[in-house]
Amino acid sequence: MSVYDRWHKTRPKPGEAKCKCRPAKVPTAEHGIGMRWQVRWRDEAGEQQKLNFETKPAAERKDAQIKASLDRGDYIDPSAGRVTLAAYARQWRAGITGDPTTLERTDSRLAWICDKPIGEQALAVLAKRPSLVQAWVKDMEAAGLQPSTIKGIMGVASSVFDAAIDDQVIGRNPVQAKSVKSPKVVRKKVVPWTLDQVEAVDQALPDRFAPMTILGAGCAHRQGELFGIALDDVDFLGREVHVLRQVRLIEKQLVFSPPKGGKTRTVPLPEAVGLRLSAHIAAFPPVEVTLPWLRPGGKPVTAALLFVGEDGKVLHRCCFNRVWRAGLQGAGVPVCRENGMHALRHTAASAWLAAGVDIRTVAEYLGHADPGFTLRTYTHLMPDAADRARRAMDTFFARGTSEVSSALVVP
Repeated sequence: MSVYDRWHKTRPKPGEAKCKCRPAKVPTAEHGIGMRWQVRWRDEAGEQQKLNFETKPAAERKDAQIKASLDRGDYIDPSAGRVTLAAYARQWRAGITGDPTTLERTDSRLAWICDKPIGEQALAVLAKRPSLVQAWVKDMEAAGLQPSTIKGIMGVASSVFDAAIDDQVIGRNPVQAKSVKSPKVVRKKVVPWTLDQVEAVDQALPDRFAPMTILGAGCAHRQGELFGIALDDVDFLGREVHVLRQVRLIEKQLVFSPPKGGKTRTVPLPEAVGLRLSAHIAAFPPVEVTLPWLRPGGKPVTAALLFVGEDGKVLHRCCFNRVWRAGLQGAGVPVCRENGMHALRHTAASAWLAAGVDIRTVAEYLGHADPGFTLRTYTHLMPDAADRARRAMDTFFARGTSEVSSALVVP
């Protein structure tokens, strides 16, 4: 590695004219053109690299930095950072795999990266100027995007920058800079339905769909899981329901797939729900439906579904949500995001917690991978926690300190 003077020859021929610089030297063909000082080195692959600088001290500093990074093994090619964020993001997207729906969501978020002015910026520029990322966040806010949507887009951008760091294209992730602030996501506390609301919507929906309300509130099925429940999934004798599949829309085609996160589960079947399902099966016999498994073109899977349309075809949110909204209106329940079919899961969780079912078991019934998420979501639905704590201490003091271990067992 060395610093070279581009404007002057290091080995002039005898008799060559000198320039007017002080000290006078023999000029090169590039004399006076561009930046004078050049750093040259060979990268880890042995390829010749070079950078130009206005002053010799600046070139010497860069020379020392590159030498040190090569010695440490964390060398980053300065020219690599010239690729635009959009170009690198598309390359990153082409190399990732995952659930089809997740990839569709990623593509939607990438549009706010690749098709916007920030996508035209070089990675190296963005890494050095997190303020450009913050300005992009403000643009998304001005466009009316919800804080949760912006957070999701920034998450994808952060993954792209992390990949660029791993590829040694840039040295830091500007999304993670302290100066970059995403809008705060204010999460509303979930509000479970009352029994009156559940029964009112049950009565307002068409007969062939109504039991979904009872099943969702009694066993915590997600909407796609309700569309995908089959006769063999209901164990009436064992009083259990097996949640094994859901209906999803992938590339504009309906498919069967495992429940969210690939977590199949078994949920206790309440007597009231079992009786309602039995009556429904008698009135509307299950219909065998065949769909590809997991993705279009996947292995065909046939299931005798409990809930299908009048035409015998599988249900999906695109068509069913209109029916659901009409049911809400008929039941006098406000038509809003909070009263989607997911409200039935909140109702089930509320009932389980109120009955004293522990949070880990509730998480299992809901299909949550992290019981901590369940606790954060539903802890406010445990209003008797203070009373239970008081009873525990009253029991402790009533029995005496010599029985600490037994006194801590709360009935």
